[in-house]
Amino acid sequence: MKKLTFEEKIYTYHIDFVGHVNNINYITWMENGRVKLFEAAGISLSDLLEKENTLPIITETHIQYKRALYLNNQVFIEVWVSQLNNASAILQFRFYNEKGELCTTGHQKGSFIDSRTMRPIRINDKLRSCFEKFLHEE
Repeated sequence: MKKLTFEEKIYTYHIDFVGHVNNINYITWMENGRVKLFEAAGISLSDLLEKENTLPIITETHIQYKRALYLNNQVFIEVWVSQLNNASAILQFRFYNEKGELCTTGHQKGSFIDSRTMRPIRINDKLRSCFEKFLHEE
């Protein structure tokens, strides 16, 4: 299937005392990527909560830094679903600079909970078909 690609800007407040993008920003960019992927897949987060009493949660984050990003760089991000299980999904991320050099990779494992019970729930057929648009197993 396909990957979602988008660009994030690097601002001065993203830079740490070493002079490169601080690691916490990658988690923020992953959050932005998840929201953009949900939107592109046709999943409304507010409808999930209000109509289906369902909340997405992150249960694991892994990031591997290969090359630093700096203030004058551009960052291009790819996100896709690499694994779709009965009750969880894994999203993969790749971060590139303006030269197309791979700077960072990562993945997040997420699942869904019932907002009333706060207990895990299975991914229903509607969500599964939305996520399958971005399922790209490598």
